[in-house]
Amino acid sequence: MQNAAFAAAGLDWRYAAFDVEDVVGAVRALGTLGFAGANVTIPHKQAVVAACDDADGDAVNTLVLRDGHVHGHNTDREILAGISASRACLIGGGGAAVALGPALPEDTRQFTRSGSWPPDAAGCDLVVNATPIRDEVLVELSPGQTVVDLAYGPEETALVAAARAAGCVVIDGREALVRQGAASFRLWTGLEPPIETMRDALTT
Repeated sequence: MQNAAFAAAGLDWRYAAFDVEDVVGAVRALGTLGFAGANVTIPHKQAVVAACDDADGDAVNTLVLRDGHVHGHNTDREILAGISASRACLIGGGGAAVALGPALPEDTRQFTRSGSWPPDAAGCDLVVNATPIRDEVLVELSPGQTVVDLAYGPEETALVAAARAAGCVVIDGREALVRQGAASFRLWTGLEPPIETMRDALTT
């Protein structure tokens, strides 16, 4: 997706994925190698804050490396931009859930397997799955609710399928990826992201 966006913008940049265990050490290496930035995914969104000179909260997913400094940004909140909700059901307690916290309504009920379970979305107008679980519906849905599922892959998740069948407004994992990725692109390049190109890249 990002490589398609870079090409569309005429940038000779490359986006590559790396599996890391020591995220702080990995960020130091990125600076040494001259990277312009990076995305950070689970389970490192909270731990990577220790590698930042400044950070946008307790969990970040986008790093900008500039002038010898590491700036941590939370573009996950862009996933919820434009969604009006008064009460939310948040499923998950990891870095993705923490990152979305500032964008959720004050009246948000959070559910985790180590705490309150199972999830209960009764009376909620927004349901967010901030876990990587793809094959469970997780919660009973009602028509008219907005359902945001951060889990993504080649096939739609069980929760997304159930949400569509229930008459919910759905933001699936691919659209969530585009929304946060577009914000990351803007931070790295200073350019407006080619959003339709990014969407097309995830469906081809």
